[in-house]
Amino acid sequence: MNELIEFISNNLQIIYIVILSIFVGVEIIKSIPAVLHTPLMSGANALSGVVIVGAILVMLHSNPTDYVALVLGFIAVVLGVLNVVGGFAVTNRMLDMFKKKK
Repeated sequence: MNELIEFISNNLQIIYIVILSIFVGVEIIKSIPAVLHTPLMSGANALSGVVIVGAILVMLHSNPTDYVALVLGFIAVVLGVLNVVGGFAVTNRMLDMFKKKK
């Protein structure tokens, strides 16, 4: 627990930047028209793939006793995989709307 508190206190500015970027991202996504969501989902899937690979590399190079890095890396991998799978599901569903019905 002390490691987590020390990590947060050492990286407080970075945490503020991440929180601010989350709020800015939500506001930007809300203002995008529905027609552009399919191309943006494809881009988000590519970015999430990069996040997954980066998180795996960070976990590979971290110290085995550094539980904070391992837990954060694991959470990044899980959330990245969920985003990729959900993005492909939404993209596939939207593309099915444009197919001719038999």
